[in-house]
Amino acid sequence: MKSIKTFAAVIALTVLPFASFAQSITATASTLDGAEAQIAAQAHEAGASYKVTEANFNNGVHMTAELTK
Repeated sequence: MKSIKTFAAVIALTVLPFASFAQSITATASTLDGAEAQIAAQAHEAGASYKVTEANFNNGVHMTAELTK
């Protein structure tokens, strides 16, 4: 039982630093380029890089990205 608690603690402490830096941001625009430009600007302001995680377009574009430092 003690080894399970230790294993769970190690996993929690390993994941914690990654979770503390990740931030989800969104943008809406009429084109994919416009939405990505907004995402890039938000990432630049935060001093981070970004990875687009989702983009939907239906009479406009809604894009979600994850910032990482």
